[in-house]
Amino acid sequence: MPVLTASRGDAKSSSGTPACCSARYMLAFLSSFGFFVVYSLRVNLSVAMVDMLNTTHQTSPNHSGSVCPPHTSSPPPKHNHTAGVYNWDSETQGWILGSFFYGYILTQIPGGYLAGRFGPKWLMGFGVLGTAVFTLLTPTAADLGASYLIAVRVLEGIGEGVTFPAMYTMWAAWAPPLERSRLLTITYIGAQLGTVVCLPLSGQICFYLDWTYVFYIFGAVGLVWFILWSFLVFNSPNTHPRISERERLYITNSLKNELSTSAGYIPWGSIVTSMPLWAIVVAHFSYNWTFYTLLTLLPTYMNDILGFSIKQNGLLSALPYLGCAIVAVLSGQVADYLRESCLYPTILVRKVFSIIGMIGPAAFLVAAGYTGCNYILAVSFVTVSSSLGGVSASGFNINHLDIAPSYAGILLGVTNTFATIPGMVGPVIARDLTKHNTIEEWQTVFYIAAAINLFGALFFNAFGKGTVQPWAVHTHIQ
Repeated sequence: MPVLTASRGDAKSSSGTPACCSARYMLAFLSSFGFFVVYSLRVNLSVAMVDMLNTTHQTSPNHSGSVCPPHTSSPPPKHNHTAGVYNWDSETQGWILGSFFYGYILTQIPGGYLAGRFGPKWLMGFGVLGTAVFTLLTPTAADLGASYLIAVRVLEGIGEGVTFPAMYTMWAAWAPPLERSRLLTITYIGAQLGTVVCLPLSGQICFYLDWTYVFYIFGAVGLVWFILWSFLVFNSPNTHPRISERERLYITNSLKNELSTSAGYIPWGSIVTSMPLWAIVVAHFSYNWTFYTLLTLLPTYMNDILGFSIKQNGLLSALPYLGCAIVAVLSGQVADYLRESCLYPTILVRKVFSIIGMIGPAAFLVAAGYTGCNYILAVSFVTVSSSLGGVSASGFNINHLDIAPSYAGILLGVTNTFATIPGMVGPVIARDLTKHNTIEEWQTVFYIAAAINLFGALFFNAFGKGTVQPWAVHTHIQ
């Protein structure tokens, strides 16, 4: 088949095109820095919220309601801070923390379309810049009232919503087929590292300064990234003024049989009826259900069940994401090695990595519910669960570029729209199922997440594809 022939040719070209100091790897590391910023700006509020609340009138201690005996380690005494605190009830807090996703879901599909129409560089750049600016305005919005803060968080979500579709569109023009796994995993490791660094660092900032500096510092980092992105990144190899001719030809020749010749035309009918795309949608939705269950409810489980507030230990809270980041990068290297050197079909690699990256986390998440009051074992199982999830970064997660590189940004917008829904409804359903905070109720939450993950893995393995679809390369005839 033409795809296999082209892939083997790419393998030869790749060996003569070093990665060191190349334009495509510069793009990988700058985009990784970008997603570091994106996720730092996304999760910093969850840490800062602890210091933003007026707890003067709370009478119950932190662990009084836990199922297991509380841990005796006490947090360090708080410094005197001058930042304001607010009397927000739990419902208001929920709206503030969840409002980001209501903006985020709005710009997924438009982000993919705009990136293809006007270029991904500035869409990605201004998306992150806008989020950074609104982050800097967060303390002012909080002083004005909860509704203003909710509005700012929605606007931040709108800005971040275009970043993933824009980056997929960028890689459609930059990533040689046999380097996709490693390049994209370098890019998206930034998201995990942003969480790893932001969680503990935000706690230290709140302690030594006050909660407002969490938004000022990370917002300023976003501005620095935008300057670097503006001057060092370009939409395609052909528009990059400093790329070597050797690298430019390697990238463009490797992609010449995969990109559509129908400029400006989007085959919406074929896209929405594509079963390989829906296989990615189901897998993405399923994976994110487990991901957001861990992201939003692990601290609650540790506090309410195990009697241990994970917020007191930044390294512990970051451990699952650190493991995921490391495994994601390693899996990218292994996936491309299997495709390039061992000549395994792309779809076989994607399906095997999806199975490991979805069923593995499901099994260990269920196991975490049976650890009793052993919080060390519980955190270990959750860390293994999250780490194995990193394998899926080289599975369904980049399959958009395999089946339709010309429309990868739009496809990512479609799948990420559905994949954002678990972040909006999953935690709400989970909290409704754990009204009495019993271990059995939490086991039910973990079973549901695991079952959804299992279904997604099986669906993708049944209907996923690894070759460019005909509708993604055919020339449109008016």
